[in-house]
Order: sequence, then structure tokens, then C-alpha cells
Amino acid sequence: MHKITSVIPTYNNLPFLKLTVQSVRENCYYNDMPIIIFAENCTDGTNEWLAQNADELNIEYYIENDGDRENQRGIGGGIDLCVSKVKTEFVNILHSDFWVAPNQDIELLKLFEEFPDDRLITSSFRVQPNIFPNDPPYRPGTIFVPFDQFGVHEDDFEQRYFDDWSTEFSEDNDIRVRKAGGAGYLCRVEDQIAIGGNDPRFEPMYWEDKDLFMRMQMEDYKFIMTSKSVIWHFTSRTSRFPDGTKNLDNNQRPAHIVRWEQRAMERFIEKWGRLPEEDADSFVVPITGTNNPNKIEWPF
Repeated sequence: MHKITSVIPTYNNLPFLKLTVQSVRENCYYNDMPIIIFAENCTDGTNEWLAQNADELNIEYYIENDGDRENQRGIGGGIDLCVSKVKTEFVNILHSDFWVAPNQDIELLKLFEEFPDDRLITSSFRVQPNIFPNDPPYRPGTIFVPFDQFGVHEDDFEQRYFDDWSTEFSEDNDIRVRKAGGAGYLCRVEDQIAIGGNDPRFEPMYWEDKDLFMRMQMEDYKFIMTSKSVIWHFTSRTSRFPDGTKNLDNNQRPAHIVRWEQRAMERFIEKWGRLPEEDADSFVVPITGTNNPNKIEWPF
């Protein structure tokens, strides 16, 4: 009987989706866990790859191709659709530009033994290339490394080097931060459902995670991000670099991505009255005193 299912929403990100799936199969403690993928409006061969490889890789997948890019489910809606299909107690929520380090899943799962009675959201430390000029070397839960330390493209990523580095890092460090990552978190399925999942007003992307984690805090969920669990994040492969993996020198985002972010921010202000603040760990602080906006109905 499986304990965990990994879910992955994706949009035109096939080279990195393959790596994400490969890392789950090679590096997770429960490396035979079910994987559920939601692919939306993909035109890069993702649908064909899923059809050809799903049985061999034990992937359950769902495809929507309505062509309506402006009103698609996006990240949050894709996650929740996948979660609605999960049959295990726990769900490991990933993005399609991750490489999970060895034992990413079991180190998060151990925390539920320590806090069995809490509504717990456990997250992995994130390591990513220092692509953007204003990135600090570190912020709580995220480590920025030199651009070429592990490679940033699908064909130059040093998988084994990163696995060795991350294993040593986790063995040498036991750091816990009270926060969650927008992906790379593991929780009970019932707790994702109880909060109502992601608010569809933020589809297809942006601000859905801040809204979700604010609502969870208002319902007394407990958050732990641990250095014992690590993921590599290739960084913004859908939002800033959707036209190919080689164009990292020009991070000018496409017009529709800029439009989505602006629209989501406006909707966040409309819902909550203002933009949120962050605490010392760079985790979103709930906005109180609003007209109970934390109640979202689970859509499935």
C-alpha cells in the first residue's frame, strides 16, 4: 500500500518534466509511488510523451487542451485536480522544473511522526541558480548557488554532483524554518481539501500560493521547512523562460506572463484589501480583519 503520491502540474516544460519524474523514480525513498501529472495546453510534445511512457513510469495523467490560455486551470487548479485523484494519505506537491534530492519524501514524512496531531505542511529546502542579479546568497529555506555550479539546462545539469552535494548538506545541517514553499511541500490530502485548495481567482498562476498559505495560517496549520529535505529548482521555466532553456541571458518575460501576474496581484488586493507583508523568514503574514475571505469550497 502506497503512502505518498507525487503530483505535478505542467505547461510546455517537457525537458524538465522528464527530469522531475526521473528524480522521483531514482531518488525518493518511496520511488515506486504513484505520480499524477496534469498537462494543460501543451504544444511541446508533453502529451505524446505521457501517452508513450505513462505505463512504464507508473504515471496517471490528465490532459486539457481547450486552447484558452487566459482562462486555464494553471498551477493551482492543476495541483488541486491532481490532488482530487490521489488515493494515498499524503501528497507530495512538485513543480515540473524540480530535481528532488535523495530521500526528499521520507525526510518530510518523518515530521508527521513528530507532530502527529497537527495539520502539518512540510517543505523542502530549495537550491537554485543565481540567475537574477538581485538574488541574495541565501534567504530562509532557499540557497542560491553560482550559475554554473550544477548546470542550469536539461543537458548540462550535474545530477550526481548535486545529489552528492545535497546529501552532504542535509547530513551536516538540521535547520528548520517556519514557512512553506509554493511547491516542494508535502501534506495530508485531507488537509489540502479541508482548506479548499487553491483559490481559482488566481488562475492560471501567481499569488495563489501566498493566498493559500495565509488561509492555512488562519486555520492554525503548522509549517516546517527542513534542510533534511532538498530540491533543485531550475527556476522560472514556465514564467520567465518559456521559449526554451537556452535563453537565460534575457529574462524578459512574455507579455501574457506579465499580464497574468498583474491581474493576479490586482485580484489579491481586491480579495484581501492590500498586498501581504512577510516575516523575518520571508513567509507571508496573514491579513486579518477582512470579511472572512479564507473560506474556499473544494471544487471536486
